Amino acid sequence: MHFRTAVEADLDRLLGCVVDESISWAHPERLLSFLESGNYRYDRIWIAEDDEDRILGRAVWWGFPGADKPLAMDCLYVHPSVGDRVELAAELLRHAHAGSGERPAYHVFVSKGWRDDPKAAAAIAWRWEAAGHAGLTEELERLRYEWTADEPVPEPSERVVFRGDDDDEAFVAAFRRVAEGSLDYDTRQGLLTMDPETQAREDVDANKSMPGDRSWWRLAYTKDGDLVGVALPSANNGGPVVGYIGVVPEHRGHGYVDDLLAEITRFHAERGVQRIVADTDMGNVPMARAFERAGYRNFAIRLVLSAKPDIADAG
Repeated sequence: MHFRTAVEADLDRLLGCVVDESISWAHPERLLSFLESGNYRYDRIWIAEDDEDRILGRAVWWGFPGADKPLAMDCLYVHPSVGDRVELAAELLRHAHAGSGERPAYHVFVSKGWRDDPKAAAAIAWRWEAAGHAGLTEELERLRYEWTADEPVPEPSERVVFRGDDDDEAFVAAFRRVAEGSLDYDTRQGLLTMDPETQAREDVDANKSMPGDRSWWRLAYTKDGDLVGVALPSANNGGPVVGYIGVVPEHRGHGYVDDLLAEITRFHAERGVQRIVADTDMGNVPMARAFERAGYRNFAIRLVLSAKPDIADAG
């Protein structure tokens, strides 16, 4: 078996790697579109081919156009004829990780109740095992929510004032405060390997890299001018999203998350948006309940398999 990055000449064969399982994957239309946009690149697609030049395995990573590093793996494919799909997939990932020096998380989208669907459960099982063999041993489930235009548009908050700010430093300071005691998995993991200032700057940069407009961002204040939190309407390749919500520690427990989420929802709705998507960790119960109070419906699950942070290199 030969493992290597793809080249443009492989395109027809890459398009022939078809997944008929009940999970998300880099289907031909997505592959072509994202190769054109730069979210996919040939040097971030790894293949396993046999001596007859047949592609028996394919892994595809996603990133922002022009970014130095990919952010996530989108697709892991092994031809059904392969006897040990787990081992081939794991070996493919090990070669890719060694070649890039990075181990981006694997994000796979499934429907609600996927564990009760034998086909979906089987599709996840061998991929999950292979990812673990390749070092992606941290497991997270995120709830995917959607708001649609048939739901009522929230009224403006009567107790919170929202303001934009062109100065990124204002958001860096706010992100740093919101991170204290956060229930968000990524935030807590980041603080294991970064100081709060560095993490806040990375969060701001990551949100600026999204397709949503920077001018949409809002800081939330009490009527007395005290910072309550951050509300970032945004967008990704799929459309409008709840980019980021956070309440500073001293104002938690007073329902301000509802005001912030309502502001994001109202902002998008007033632009004529028909659907808003949002994710939250399965364990972040307060955020999940806030989405449900606001008329968001849990429609799917995002599984995230990632590498354990290298705490030894922190700071």
